Amino acid sequence: MHLLHIDSSLQGERSVSRALSARAANRWRALHPDGTVTYRDFHADPLPHYTLEDGPARGAELIDEIKRADTLLLGLPLYNFGAPSTVKAWVDHLVLAGASFDAETREPFLTDTEFVVLASRGGGYAPGTPRDGWDHAEAWLPHGIGLTGLEPRFITAELTLAPVTPAMAELIPLAEQSRAAAEAEIDALWTPVAV
Repeated sequence: MHLLHIDSSLQGERSVSRALSARAANRWRALHPDGTVTYRDFHADPLPHYTLEDGPARGAELIDEIKRADTLLLGLPLYNFGAPSTVKAWVDHLVLAGASFDAETREPFLTDTEFVVLASRGGGYAPGTPRDGWDHAEAWLPHGIGLTGLEPRFITAELTLAPVTPAMAELIPLAEQSRAAAEAEIDALWTPVAV
């Protein structure tokens, strides 16, 4: 068994998405003690933007990396209502005809890799909130990689800025609830279903 673990936050140890993805990776390791892990940090080592000169070769390498993985974890913070540009660059490399999907039939080639996205949002974006619909990262990603066959499962903690933003202090209990719910969902990952 092989895990591909990717982080993209620039917040380092303060990052909630990194904490969640690390928790999921630790959960995976505990269940697969003989498994192997590849780790990428898109903030520390960002991918270059896709170009016609070297993009196809780099894209093929990144796609092969996913094909080798049974599970893919992506730490995804919300920046300015969208995904970090490093994640967009990664997706641009992944959507490659002939490598991640058939150029003629559009048959996807990455359907065998489980994809779990550990997302964090500084504010509240749930239905009924003033910023409902402003999270363009979660809305975009399934479409961005749709041709590849990867199907993201999102586990999200929101209101992550409440503990460090005085104007959001009254939302700290909701932030704590959201994070606890995300952590519980992570802790239940890969639990066998009783029959």
